Amino acid sequence: MQSESQHGLGTTVPFSPEAIGTRIEEIAERVGGKRELANLAGIHETQLYKYIKGANSPSIAVAVALADTAKVSLDWLLLGKGESVPEANADAEYSYIPLYDAKISAGHGSWAEGAKVLTRLAFTRYSLRKKGLDPAKLSAVRVDGDSMLGLLDDGDTVMVDHSRNTLEGEGVYVIRLDDHMYAKRLQRQFDGSVHVISENKAYRDMVIPKSYQEEFEIIGRVVWAGGWMV
Repeated sequence: MQSESQHGLGTTVPFSPEAIGTRIEEIAERVGGKRELANLAGIHETQLYKYIKGANSPSIAVAVALADTAKVSLDWLLLGKGESVPEANADAEYSYIPLYDAKISAGHGSWAEGAKVLTRLAFTRYSLRKKGLDPAKLSAVRVDGDSMLGLLDDGDTVMVDHSRNTLEGEGVYVIRLDDHMYAKRLQRQFDGSVHVISENKAYRDMVIPKSYQEEFEIIGRVVWAGGWMV
């Protein structure tokens, strides 16, 4: 990761840091979150937070790097003038959700830490907003295995909402249990236990007693799934 000095210019932007911070937060949402924006622009994440909070002003070189990374107008980022992107640029209508190279296992296995972003999946900002989804709290990964066959095929891509990390009702969630990751349907029972259900009935369901749930973590709810038909 590059430091600000490696960008070549250290002169800070002589404009309101609070206003710039608001716009930096907006472009972070557009590219998949603050950490992703910092990584792509080659700056430290802690420094990015200082820009957003208005504690520091970015150098001109860093502002250029941020604008280039998010494909936004530099005039808009620095001054708030005009549109963030040209009207002809359809990217203004989309949020880009990072797709990681690790697979969530639908049977056995783990989602390795430090997974890299393979690409970003484009979703209209309208469609995400309509579903009440925050792009900064979404990620996409691939399913591995056939235990959810009939709902999720091996190789399908799922989008996970990390803000929904408590059991809201029956639904498909990504969970961590005994240091393994699963994509499963969850049901809470009257006695407080949680049933972990496979769509493929060749796999037995699991029951997590209420007393064991300290070892059970909900990573997020699956809110979208897609895959090839051929």
